[in-house]
Amino acid sequence: MDNYIHIKWMKRALQLASLGEGLTSPNPLVGALILNYEGELISEGFHHKAGMPHAEAMAFQNLKRDPSGGSLYVNLEPCCHYGKTPPCVEKIIKSGIKKVFVAMMDPDQRVSGKGIKLLKKAGIEVFLGLCEEEAKEINKSFIYRNLNGKSYGTLKWAMSLDGRIGLSNGESKWVTNSYSRSQVHALRKLYDAIIIGGNTLRNDNPFLTSRGLKESEPLRVVVTKSLDLPSNCNLWDTKEAKTIVIYDGNSADENLLNRIPSKVDIEKVSSTNPNLILKLLSNKGCNNVLWECGPKLATAAFKEGCIQEMITFIAPKILGGIDAMTPFTDLNYTKMKEVITLKKPDITLFDDDICLKTIVY
Repeated sequence: MDNYIHIKWMKRALQLASLGEGLTSPNPLVGALILNYEGELISEGFHHKAGMPHAEAMAFQNLKRDPSGGSLYVNLEPCCHYGKTPPCVEKIIKSGIKKVFVAMMDPDQRVSGKGIKLLKKAGIEVFLGLCEEEAKEINKSFIYRNLNGKSYGTLKWAMSLDGRIGLSNGESKWVTNSYSRSQVHALRKLYDAIIIGGNTLRNDNPFLTSRGLKESEPLRVVVTKSLDLPSNCNLWDTKEAKTIVIYDGNSADENLLNRIPSKVDIEKVSSTNPNLILKLLSNKGCNNVLWECGPKLATAAFKEGCIQEMITFIAPKILGGIDAMTPFTDLNYTKMKEVITLKKPDITLFDDDICLKTIVY
């Protein structure tokens, strides 16, 4: 069997993995397929959501023919530890499969090479690194969280051609067109949490949902230093999506906590440093977060290295106005060589709006 065929099957495993996008956190996206000893596809599966069987287990559940002597293709190293589900390595060894193709090693320290070692010890041939870059891309937030102990961050904003996010009087609805706004709803379903600051809550009173595009809506996070939040707002309605308020215990007026309904979760932190926020959300199982905040919080997150990607919707409009209505406050650059150049620009048109996606680091 030549390398082209191996790549073909691994790309199929990656396609299967992508079917769980936005649903599997804190787990990764994983797809698996099984060939018999003659090289015929006899089963496949993917990880649907956290708590459900892993991709390999799904592939074994879907088997209708004997896999003995066959091959398994999976985009992430099979697990070897007991969690909410049994280890997949045991199933593979017992199945009689002779070859396992793995795209990348699992960054989770509970696995991280141990699964491959057990397979080899059982006499199974293991081939590591097939379509590795594609596998890393599809699970970049899972990898980042495991290596850094905090959630992977994407900053999203909409602005005019002259770089304004609203008029000088604060009005910002709507800078971009309805098509772009519908794309934001679709974007949200890919994230585990959406973060805003107190100003955005007070000024915009957002819903921060995918408008039903996601089975379980992302967690809505409000970060506040003061706790000076409205008594009534859309985020306090938690029937469709959960809300959490994270406040600075050193500066907030805790007498204002009674404004927040009991059904809203509350977390007290030592400061609203974005790193602390992302570590807290990581501990809650969030692989990735979408920052939809205003300039002050966006600037703090950017300076702290808490933004790995940016998504900018640009409307062909000129708003004019003051500096405060730009996406960031002062980044304190004094020389052009200090400025960070964003990487891998990807441009999409939504009617007359432009969507620009970039990598920060």
